[in-house]
Amino acid sequence: MKTIFNKISDKRKSRFLKTLLAVSAFTIFSCDSFLEVELPNSQLTTTAVFESYNTADAAMADVYSKMRDSGLATGTLFGLSMQIGHYSDELVFYGAATSPTANFYTNSVLPSNSTLGLFWNNAYNQIYAANSVYQGVEKSLFTETQKAVLQGEALFVRAMTHFYLLQLFGEIPYIKSTDYKENSTARRMPDKQIYLNIVQDLKRAEELLSVSYSSAERTRPNSFAVKALLARVYLYMGEWENAQKTALAVIENRSLYIMENNLGNVFLKNSSETILQFSPSGTGRNTDEGSVFIFTSGPPPITSLSSSLMQSFSTDDKRRALWTGSVTNPQGTWYYPFKYKEAKATSPSREYSILLRLTEQYLILSEAYARLGSLDQAKLYLNAIRNRAGLGNSSAGNMEEIIDAVLEERRKEFFTEYGHRFFDLKRTGKLNEVLGAKPGWKSENRLLPIPESEINLNTNLQPQNPGY
Repeated sequence: MKTIFNKISDKRKSRFLKTLLAVSAFTIFSCDSFLEVELPNSQLTTTAVFESYNTADAAMADVYSKMRDSGLATGTLFGLSMQIGHYSDELVFYGAATSPTANFYTNSVLPSNSTLGLFWNNAYNQIYAANSVYQGVEKSLFTETQKAVLQGEALFVRAMTHFYLLQLFGEIPYIKSTDYKENSTARRMPDKQIYLNIVQDLKRAEELLSVSYSSAERTRPNSFAVKALLARVYLYMGEWENAQKTALAVIENRSLYIMENNLGNVFLKNSSETILQFSPSGTGRNTDEGSVFIFTSGPPPITSLSSSLMQSFSTDDKRRALWTGSVTNPQGTWYYPFKYKEAKATSPSREYSILLRLTEQYLILSEAYARLGSLDQAKLYLNAIRNRAGLGNSSAGNMEEIIDAVLEERRKEFFTEYGHRFFDLKRTGKLNEVLGAKPGWKSENRLLPIPESEINLNTNLQPQNPGY
């Protein structure tokens, strides 16, 4: 924010601050539900904000800050990493039985669960804010290059947020408008149509965004960040050839991305394999994940890694040694995620929350090659991940064995990162097989319920997901 602010003359600073405050209030605090969003009476969001590229860019930056602090990808207690980590088999919950997280851990989430409401409302508020930027920029007098950057980023945010909502809730409304009446009666779309909308948004974002990052810190997406997310989407859609081509394009851009040989460097803010990350909320701050997951005494105050996850690591797997920590006392031993090492502020900040990283593209490519029958190529990229972790080449021989080996590497590579584990089990049809032993697990838990408050506001969201 300092960089933007310093570029503005003293004469305009007062107006800038007032406008930016209005944008921030508009994007988050003007509503309790995306169904209730209306344009503020001042109309600042459609006039003053988009008279200046600096204020419009600040409005887009504010969307990222809300995603970091309260969105599905937040590293706080209320994000996917924490909640869906408990919902699957990654984390064991030690907090109060009355906590909404306890319901995720026991797979007993009700439509009235407060965290569920946060998932839905915060996500759609951020989609609405992205749509506001997209539409505001369209009517502005900015250069075509300036418009392309902000509109490409807005489409990327819209696609990513809808992608996560789809994984959680299944059929959902796909919101492209800021029209209150239209949004208040939005209907849920079939999964296939949602995926098509996501792909459409990402392809357009890829066209609009440059190969170059806007800053060395990689906190705003470039065209290759879009490709990275698109490769994941294609994998989930079962479009193996598109997943293969898209992931390979990211991997082959070695001028931007190189796999870190040292696992200890992967989650540093200047990692060479980071594709997109969130900057912390203040100077010297590090990640919310570090402050939430790391504990120093047992039993843990909130959560620990599950014994099944820890037992999945072989003794020579460097990820166990470098990416997990432990606390031992006479009562027992507990493990915590230690990908991010800093639980407190440092000078300067050392770690940013990584949204997309190169390793995922290797495993997408390996799985896509396997499903296409190119087994040698599949094992090449699978073994690159294994070898980096200190493991020998995989003994998998046929397609099914290679795919299972890829999924096992994904489990150990992406634990407590944005729900990867649950979503992998879901898309491969293994949820009941793996989570069936959890108390409270039912096959209907593959989807979360639509928040009760939302169905009460908009009956077009009915019927409720099965089992709720």
